[in-house]
Amino acid sequence: MPRRRSPSPSSSTAPRNRTPQPVRVRRRTFGDFVKAFLAFVALAVLLVGVPVALAMTAGWPFPETFEPMEWLKKDISVSTFLSILTFVVWLAWAQFTACVLVEMKAALSGVGVPGRVPGAGPSQLLARQLVAALLLVGATAASFTPSLAQLGQTYDDNQRPTVAAAQQTPGLFAQQQEQAAGTAAAVAEQASHTEATPAAKKQGDTKFYRIQPPEGRHHDSLWEIAERHLGDGRRYKEIFELNKDRVQPDGSRLSEASLIRPGWIMEMPGDARGGDLVEMPDDAPEVSPEVRQQISDYARTGDGAQEQGGAQEQGSAQEQGSGGEGSGGGTAHVDLPQQRPAPGTGHADLQRPAPDQVATPAQDSSSFGLPEALLTAPLLAAGLLGALGHRRRQALWQSAFAGIGGRRGMEPPTPTGDALDVQDALLVGADPEGVRLLDRSLRGLAASLAAESRPLPTVYAAWMSNGDLHLQLAQPSGKPPSPWQLGQDQTFWMLARADAETYEDVDTAAPYPGLVSLGTMDDSRLLLNLESVPGIVSLSGREEDRAAVFASVAAELATNGWSDRMTITLVGFGEDLTALAPSRLRHLDGIEALIETMEAETRQRRGALGAAGHDSVLTGRTGPAQHTRWAPHLVLLAAEPSPEDAMTLAELAADASRLGIGYLVGTGSGDLPGAAWEMEITGEGRLLAPLLGLELDAQLLPAAERRAVVELFTDADPEHGPDGPGTTPPFLVDISEQGRPAVYARLVGPYEIIGLETPDGERSALLHEALALLLLHREGVHPRVLSSALWPRGVTDDVREALLDRLRDWLGTDPDGTPRLRTDDAGRLTLAKSVVSDLDVLRSLYHEATQGRGVDSRAVRGRLLTDALVLVRGPLLADRPEGRYRWLTHEIVDAQLPLLVADTGLALAEFHMEKNRAEKAIEALNAALRTAPSDERLWNELLRATHALDDPERLTALASDLLTRSGARGLPPRTEALLDELLPTWRDAVAAAG
Repeated sequence: MPRRRSPSPSSSTAPRNRTPQPVRVRRRTFGDFVKAFLAFVALAVLLVGVPVALAMTAGWPFPETFEPMEWLKKDISVSTFLSILTFVVWLAWAQFTACVLVEMKAALSGVGVPGRVPGAGPSQLLARQLVAALLLVGATAASFTPSLAQLGQTYDDNQRPTVAAAQQTPGLFAQQQEQAAGTAAAVAEQASHTEATPAAKKQGDTKFYRIQPPEGRHHDSLWEIAERHLGDGRRYKEIFELNKDRVQPDGSRLSEASLIRPGWIMEMPGDARGGDLVEMPDDAPEVSPEVRQQISDYARTGDGAQEQGGAQEQGSAQEQGSGGEGSGGGTAHVDLPQQRPAPGTGHADLQRPAPDQVATPAQDSSSFGLPEALLTAPLLAAGLLGALGHRRRQALWQSAFAGIGGRRGMEPPTPTGDALDVQDALLVGADPEGVRLLDRSLRGLAASLAAESRPLPTVYAAWMSNGDLHLQLAQPSGKPPSPWQLGQDQTFWMLARADAETYEDVDTAAPYPGLVSLGTMDDSRLLLNLESVPGIVSLSGREEDRAAVFASVAAELATNGWSDRMTITLVGFGEDLTALAPSRLRHLDGIEALIETMEAETRQRRGALGAAGHDSVLTGRTGPAQHTRWAPHLVLLAAEPSPEDAMTLAELAADASRLGIGYLVGTGSGDLPGAAWEMEITGEGRLLAPLLGLELDAQLLPAAERRAVVELFTDADPEHGPDGPGTTPPFLVDISEQGRPAVYARLVGPYEIIGLETPDGERSALLHEALALLLLHREGVHPRVLSSALWPRGVTDDVREALLDRLRDWLGTDPDGTPRLRTDDAGRLTLAKSVVSDLDVLRSLYHEATQGRGVDSRAVRGRLLTDALVLVRGPLLADRPEGRYRWLTHEIVDAQLPLLVADTGLALAEFHMEKNRAEKAIEALNAALRTAPSDERLWNELLRATHALDDPERLTALASDLLTRSGARGLPPRTEALLDELLPTWRDAVAAAG
């Protein structure tokens, strides 16, 4: 799909400002003040009234004398019981008072998350809500004060009091006011610069822009706004600084440059130009009165009002309260594990930090266009990325050895449009290290339990939180094996990140393959074990919202790295998703077929468990048959069943957890018979399970992203190739004498760069790595992908921008003044044609020899193939430093290069064999084998070329060498058949040779 080009500032076709429907403004109401007053009264009664009443009626809790032995000898009377009860009430009051003090201290010091008072979950939640409600009025007043203080002042004058006030005001909003102070200083500096020019803007001439609603798949961005109205997209930072933390018409704030919404208002720098700007005060006849009023209100908040600070604190308290103390119904319950202190810089989380948790390039201008659903799903993205890489490698080998569709040596298709955005999001969001640690931790636990002859405990859920892995058990299962520890109670087993890294790969079955991500709460990611739920899990909500949850669950189950074999049955959705993992995913047409299938499988599993003497599949997974049996079967039913079908499914699911079968069923009404756990997905992307005490930011795979993911997998299928040959490289080099590049990088073998001076300092390695990534992706690299590759744990946008500036300076410009590092219309980084790698030359030489001038000229073909093979000096980036270039694990160039070298060697050997030059052919094949030693085609052609020498001893020696290299696996069938044809006595000869 063609990508939308941003119109130039001077374009006559630049879109006019389309005024969307007004967004409701959230303002402080009389009810807010009533709540604050009631919170004050409640605190006064609880903190002062309760102890006064206790002191007057029951007296002080402490006795006049301390005689414990005498107390023990006394009879237990009603008076003694009342004294004990009074002491308990005093203790509860003291605990609540401590909670209020902790919350007040956190609020007045600006600490984001208050400390926990031991054993005070509900009390601290109540204290937090009362304190937040009381301080809400203070937040409102603080947000109005700067605007009132600025009346009658000039632009310069009204900035200085704001900075001073932010420096002097302590308390809950200190952090927000510091941010506002920074913004005000930046705006004041720009204002002073602007006033020094003839075109200086005045406060009354301030210009504003209203964020436009999406146009097709295109969304407005600060980069494009700056490009249209300021002439340079890189000036988006100026717009961001002018509007950072200011309250928008919908009550929210601009906190990240990548997160803007339609209907928001942006104040623009004074030199902004363009027809879709609004100047105030101005009649602006094309703008509705409501929008004019919104812009006027917004113009008065230029000092970073703090109106929402208290509400955010209160919302945070409510959100924490919803997760930690939920009461479950039925037989299962999920709790949020207690939070441990965040690890230091040396310990990353088991999950990749989400874009809203860490300052990364995901938060700057280069983030536009990438789907957030995949950026915030690190485990799902890692699974999809790994499966996609495996599919593409498989397609390469199939095309090379089987010649499917005439695509021998094919180039993988380059995604475009939504598929390209999704691929970039997978590269940025994936956390393969987190998947690896999760897999090793679970398998290591299973191996430790098996060594102690202990069964696997039933696990309802897993929480990944602050670098630790928490398993929530169905019931206490004793002390966990080392290095696991007991968590907050007997039903939690916890493994610290540092201990998880000590695990090695073990040969045991995956113990909990049914774990799947549902979403996040605070800093914790929840994985629900679908096969352990004692009954059906129901999901209610709108059909499209349910479909996004179902697609996410199905895609992660199909591609995750902590499972072995499993069956996932999809009903009512996802027929296209089977392309992700045909061996795992299957699609049934209706509920009738599902019931028939599951009735048969339930009977079969019950009988198999009884015959094996196991009480559940968990005990079977630690036994001798662990690799071949007891794989889970998970049913995802998106179509709402009829009442009769629902009852039948409930009967089947009653014993499902023991059998390793799990059911996730969608319902529009929210009332499903036999549902053990009930969840609801809201239109805002919240996953609610009140009976489980859960309120999550749901992990979703919306329809557009699902289609793009499926497109990536189907395009990688060799049977699904485009019409015509697919061997043309994505970038061809001028291989004539006139095509000498300005910068030449040698990647095939040791990394060398010709045409540039070696950068000084520690940044040289980063610059070399960034250039290598760009050279391997001539189609362009999204800045977020570049940042994720160089800094897997995240980096701030200013660091990335600084590196890109250094990279531009290092690469320099072409003679016509054009920079060699450019940004295309889609915002991706591309290299000029004057920057070339030896891999580009190798591809171009092979293409020219086999599909260009070499087709009609034997001499040209031989020269081009010989030149191509001379370029091969070893594996790709052979001397890369330890710990760097980890992004290569996501690439398939490591599979492409050996195949390309093998194809080149085979073509050159064929060229020589046409003239019976067997020695030359053997020389070419041996040169190719140094880079592609496992390519069976090269060995077979080497056998044929050696046979042409009519030297049985040499052929026998080669056969013996091949047999030694193959080891215990033996020779491949085709190679063995070829030897039988060329040298029927080779077995005896090899055995005699020893």
